[in-house]
Amino acid sequence: MPPDTTPANAAPDALVATGMTKSFFGNTVLDGLDLTLRAGEVHGLVGENGAGKSTLMKMLAGVYTPDGGTIVVAGEQVSFSHPVQAQRAGVSTVFQEFNLLLERTIAENIWLGREPRRFGRAGPVDTARMRRDTEELLTGLGVSGLKASTLVRSLSVAEQQIVEIAKAVSFDAKVIQMDEPTAALADHEVELLYSIIRRLTERGVAIVYVSHRLKEIFDLCQTITILKDGQHVATRPAAELSEAELVRLMVGRPLTTYFPEKPVDVEVGEVRLALSGVGNGYVDDVSLDVRAGEIVGLAGLQGSGRTELLETVFGVHPVARGSISLDGAPLKVSSPRQGVRARLAFITEDRKAKGLALNQSILDNALGVVRSVFPRRTGQARREMPEVLSNLDVAAASLGQEVQFLSGGNQQKVVLARWLSIDPLVVLMDEPTRGIDVGAKHRVYELMRELTRQGVAVLMVSSELPEVIGMSDRILVMRDGRLAGELPAGSTEEAVLAMATGATSEEDAA
Repeated sequence: MPPDTTPANAAPDALVATGMTKSFFGNTVLDGLDLTLRAGEVHGLVGENGAGKSTLMKMLAGVYTPDGGTIVVAGEQVSFSHPVQAQRAGVSTVFQEFNLLLERTIAENIWLGREPRRFGRAGPVDTARMRRDTEELLTGLGVSGLKASTLVRSLSVAEQQIVEIAKAVSFDAKVIQMDEPTAALADHEVELLYSIIRRLTERGVAIVYVSHRLKEIFDLCQTITILKDGQHVATRPAAELSEAELVRLMVGRPLTTYFPEKPVDVEVGEVRLALSGVGNGYVDDVSLDVRAGEIVGLAGLQGSGRTELLETVFGVHPVARGSISLDGAPLKVSSPRQGVRARLAFITEDRKAKGLALNQSILDNALGVVRSVFPRRTGQARREMPEVLSNLDVAAASLGQEVQFLSGGNQQKVVLARWLSIDPLVVLMDEPTRGIDVGAKHRVYELMRELTRQGVAVLMVSSELPEVIGMSDRILVMRDGRLAGELPAGSTEEAVLAMATGATSEEDAA
């Protein structure tokens, strides 16, 4: 037996998983992975979509039963066949898609199935105690402003996430897994999450943190484990890794230019899309233009009207004031169908709820728009679609595979393929890389530049400022439903944030 070289003052192991293996239908998705989580540490779990991160999390959460391997929690070997068993052993998970009952209160959700009772198990629920215990949980997380009696349906996404975290803590969790916890959060809400995570680690909780946002990984994590194709690639202290090295380990190759340079052979052409004084109940007096061959980034805080502006252009919301033109001709769009007929493409921020039919095949999804709006083109699109999907590097067993079984990155590529089928003049992109890995992001960025070569105008909304700055030829900033101003390509994050917040200087924004 090798000597124990663990430092005497090192934190104890909260969880040790050894030889974790899982296969589905003969396909090995996780192959003999070892993972050690130390108490009071944030451990980043990274890899491309399909690397095995979700499978590992679900095995530790009791959702999947491992085909092989052992799990030891706080020195005791455990075996889970149900999530409740994992929770009782001290392993809780906050999944990206919340598991909350919207018509019940915060307290009722946290203590569901474990409600304190008066006069023994058969007695009535002790509502007062349940509310007190809930308030103590929220206070311990540093959260103010939430009442135990509030219905969950009235909460924001960030507040619902807090409820999920409080529920996890209520099981006296030794380990809490977080899956893409900031995917739908605004910047100030991300700061609150950071604060909660720090409070948890100060109490000795080990955090498994899964995110495609590398900044968050380096902000929060002390240790990083990289997976690729179900295999363990490396586990390193975060301080010993650069972002470039981490990307190389994740994708198996260096991405020398994370954001592709603007092609030298592309010249910005005439104005393709123009808005003049556009207003409705969502945006007010917005004037802008996007030229052929140009990518214009639309930045701003959550609630600034970015998404609503794209939806107005596409016909989701009516134009009450002002006008829109396409290639110099008036454009009157009162429904998304009319937007499609005008050859406007809209990449929604919520691909699962609004962009895809998850129980249909890849091919049916890719042909969905052209089949519905331009039925005469369906035959040609069907013949061309396999090549389009191949060029987008969609990884799937066949085009008949249901989209729900694809990784997030591959689902987004299918969304892109369905809009390419209409040969768009303008592409409206709302959070085009949300929840996808760095390799898939790079392919989306390459596609955006390819579209500009074809003279397409791209108007992109993104909450990731590096993405806005790295991909935009110009940056427009929104605040309170109006355009706050314009910034040139290459502007700093501080300059964008200052304009988005109305700060008088970049220092104020920081």
